[in-house]
Amino acid sequence: MTFPERFEDLPEYAFPRLATLLKGRAPGGPEINMTIGEPRHDMPPFLADVLAQAMAGFAKYPPNPGSDDLLAAIADWIGERYGLDVDPARQVMALNGTREGLFNACVALCPETKAGQRPVVLIPNPFYQVYAVAAMAVGAEPVYVPATPETGNLPDFGALPQDILDRTAIAYLCSPSNPQGAVADTTYWTRLIALAEQHDFKVFADECYSEVYRDAPPSGALPTARAMGAHPERVAIFHSLSKRSNLPGLRSGFVSAGPESIARIRTLRAYSGSPLPLPLQMVATRVWQDETHVEQSRALYNQKYAIADRILGDLPGYKSPEAGFFLWLPIPDGETATVKLWEETGVKVLPGGYLGREVDGTNPGHPYIRVAMVVTPDELEDGLTRLKTCLYP
Repeated sequence: MTFPERFEDLPEYAFPRLATLLKGRAPGGPEINMTIGEPRHDMPPFLADVLAQAMAGFAKYPPNPGSDDLLAAIADWIGERYGLDVDPARQVMALNGTREGLFNACVALCPETKAGQRPVVLIPNPFYQVYAVAAMAVGAEPVYVPATPETGNLPDFGALPQDILDRTAIAYLCSPSNPQGAVADTTYWTRLIALAEQHDFKVFADECYSEVYRDAPPSGALPTARAMGAHPERVAIFHSLSKRSNLPGLRSGFVSAGPESIARIRTLRAYSGSPLPLPLQMVATRVWQDETHVEQSRALYNQKYAIADRILGDLPGYKSPEAGFFLWLPIPDGETATVKLWEETGVKVLPGGYLGREVDGTNPGHPYIRVAMVVTPDELEDGLTRLKTCLYP
């Protein structure tokens, strides 16, 4: 299979596609950009001081899996957050952002065949786009599983045919989900991990929105797997400082999994990856050790949930997100609504169909727009008021 054939069904990435859609169209008011999930809350206040003290580290090659201090800080955070003991030397690797890890883990861990056939990678639909390109890169068959209101906005992997499940090598799941803001509770994780045990596939838990929530922290895949006594290589979790700590430009995250999985991912990184520069690892170490800035940011998101619920709560089909910072708003046609909103009000959102794939003639993201609540509360109030007046008169 050649590279072009493997990627021939890959559409243009969501944000260049949005730029093409709006090209030549003037905004109908002061611009408010709520397209990309780029947090704009305050960064941790100690960031500059830590970076200044670490500048000499730019003169050194960074350690491939992460510095000992960073890996220890991550392991300590997992212990505090989930009540788990993980070995920083064997069960954790620092990432250049979770996207790197979500892609490379598939390259490192997906077998060439499963049950003697082409392997399957299960992907929620709609979804974070790296899942699909990772599956295509390893020659696996991506199977898109609807995540719609009928399934609680999470995919029902258990409803798939047995022959698909028997060929499955990896299942991706984002919780809290992007774009819907749905949370996989312990019951859901238990069911999914039990299915993975039965059919011998790995669960890749994309949990980068786990610290943006209302009241109770979302449950996680790794503690559920441990409580079940699942195979130690069954689950890999992926976390990031981008959403938790408002540091998307730091490009710092981690993967935690079983020792064998981490060893294979580290080997791939040693040959083909680029570890986080040492000064940035030092910054990340300090950031993982602090929860005060996370709590302050979470309080601000709770204000934004309240604003969204007050302005949009009476709309038919509106569902307030359980967690995360996206609104997933029903509309007959996401592209048409996006153009109308931009041209009439200057508010920029993302058509939901750009986050989904058409399966059997249906793209489950098509009748939605995604709104990122990353602007200030005042901007959010203004933007959502304009949105409602324009699209839901």
